[in-house]
Amino acid sequence: MNAGTTPQPMPPSFLPPVSVVVPVYNGEQDLPDLIDCLRSQTYPPEKVEYILVDNNSRDRTPTLLQDAVQNTPEINLRPDREPQIQSSYAARNTGIRAATGEFIAFTDADCRPEPNWLLSLIQPFVNPQIGIVVGEIAALPGNTLLEQHSEREETLSQKHTLAHPFCPYGQTANLGIRRSIFGEVGLFRSYLTTGGDADICWRILRETGWKLEFAPTAIVKHRHRTTLKELQSQWRRYGKSNRYLHELHGIDLMREFDQREYLYRLTRWVLKELPMNTLKAVAKKATLADILSTPIGLICVQARSQGQREANLSETARKIDSL
Repeated sequence: MNAGTTPQPMPPSFLPPVSVVVPVYNGEQDLPDLIDCLRSQTYPPEKVEYILVDNNSRDRTPTLLQDAVQNTPEINLRPDREPQIQSSYAARNTGIRAATGEFIAFTDADCRPEPNWLLSLIQPFVNPQIGIVVGEIAALPGNTLLEQHSEREETLSQKHTLAHPFCPYGQTANLGIRRSIFGEVGLFRSYLTTGGDADICWRILRETGWKLEFAPTAIVKHRHRTTLKELQSQWRRYGKSNRYLHELHGIDLMREFDQREYLYRLTRWVLKELPMNTLKAVAKKATLADILSTPIGLICVQARSQGQREANLSETARKIDSL
């Protein structure tokens, strides 16, 4: 080695067989970019199978998946189908049952895994006590006001789920689980429409001795919502998830604001935050997202409360599927 050169890190020696499971519903717009990201993974391709499960799509998803198999011979793409139950968790269960890897990595069709995502996500499993690995979720570049607001609040970051007061968990947009664990606690609840990621992690962590580890360099990127309708739908889903997890695990329901609290927060925004952030914006030290943060946040709170009130957990959604 020449004097002054920096020694290069050794390549990882822990490279077990892995199955990547991705549920896809009407993924026509997302599949080309997703498959490009899968092709770019630095994990040895002969050690990975990519199981993309079509969940009864009504667009060109099935055709695109078959075309991708023919056009992407450098990676092992395995299209599958879950036509019976319209739920991403049912599609994931189909992928888990078909998986041959020792470890299963989950992401979503609208995510964009960075090249080292899978390699970084799998490395913590070298510790035989680790049953769950949680990667980070970052935002794709966005220019709209609502995207900037969500980025300001780091809405997608796993730091929120890892700090959950009941028990940490990871979102299935970026999650790794030892396949053998599903034989211990069962699979996802197929008829659950939201909250299944917390449910599976909590069952593992509270019913077994397996541990969770965070892998901050295992990064997938995801696009924030761009319209108010999409943002409200996202937060209603968060509220529904909380109601379902309250029914399944007994966690506290989120406190709802009354009219007095909404009025107080809006008044404080008008009298204090709005003038202060407007002056900062004039000095180029604040953005429109900073100025409107409080009213946008209150819209999210209202949508979350609505979702929590309206959610109704069916008996079929309580059922835990078996491996």
